Amino acid sequence: MSTQNHIDDDSLYLQANQLFKQLLDLAGAHSNKDQLEAIFSSAFKLAKNNTSRLDLKITNAALSEMAQAFETFAPYRFTPKVTIFGSARIQPSDPLYLQTMNLAQLLAKKGWMVVTGAGPGVMAAATEGAGREKSFGVNIRLPFEQGANSFIATDSKLVEMKYFFTRKLMLLKESSGFVVLPGGFGTLDEVFELLTLQQTGKAEPAPIVLLDSIGGTYWQGWSKFLKEQVASKNLISAQDHNLYSITDDVKKASDELLNFYSNYHSRRFVGNLLILRMKNRPTQACLDEINRKFSDISNGEIKIIPPHKVEIDDKDALDLARLGIKFDRIHHGKLRLLIDFINTCETEKSFPKN
Repeated sequence: MSTQNHIDDDSLYLQANQLFKQLLDLAGAHSNKDQLEAIFSSAFKLAKNNTSRLDLKITNAALSEMAQAFETFAPYRFTPKVTIFGSARIQPSDPLYLQTMNLAQLLAKKGWMVVTGAGPGVMAAATEGAGREKSFGVNIRLPFEQGANSFIATDSKLVEMKYFFTRKLMLLKESSGFVVLPGGFGTLDEVFELLTLQQTGKAEPAPIVLLDSIGGTYWQGWSKFLKEQVASKNLISAQDHNLYSITDDVKKASDELLNFYSNYHSRRFVGNLLILRMKNRPTQACLDEINRKFSDISNGEIKIIPPHKVEIDDKDALDLARLGIKFDRIHHGKLRLLIDFINTCETEKSFPKN
């Protein structure tokens, strides 16, 4: 392409971008304009590159579905949520159905909301247990299966989606914890996606509970396969098994979710520094033990630190205590153990504000 064509393209983009900024002003957009302009830039490239109609339809549908889902979840952003996965083929007479109902009901009483794929089986059981007011549904439109279950079908918190990848994004993005019951290909795909995101650090640390029927062996058999056929060949780390827990007890499953946030709050990376935010600061004895047990995942001492300048600029949870870790970004299974330790070690109930 000639230099003149480059200049023409740049000039055209600048003109179009200026018009888009005016549209943002008309729409009343006052924040995150940089991200909205980046979305426009992507659309401009699609138009400029003569993208095929099929590719444009995929892009349009995906963006439209995500926009609808974001709008649906937005009013409940600060309410803790659990996504429950499992087979659509489970019948109400199956013990797994009752297990799911009981767990969803217990978590709803603790103030959590339940997110499911909105179908029958385990998904219906979770919605029935939590109740419609405490439930979301993210349904996939399939030609060979029924639509959303009757417990969520007419609720405003139901989102319908065409693509599995956008549906999966919303099922994972919005929740603070996950429970997976036995299921087929779809369920196994979802649990491996969860673990992959945790193992690679692409998702926020979160509890993952694999819940079986009482006396069931589905997840034990699955875990045995991972240990004997995957971990034994060094295809995953032995520490990766820390990323999930297996139980057939509803109370233990609930406790696993709730206890994960008993002191731990959230994380943030600033450059090479991992900041773990906590409700209460660990005692010096606890901090010494943290350094003894977890020095192998940090390039240097793990310290109590004040809020980082970036956090101050963003007004990001400034009232919380913080640990600073030069994390190696590899051993996420060991990092999960550190979070568990933070939740159980002795803390100071108050600390000086920075």
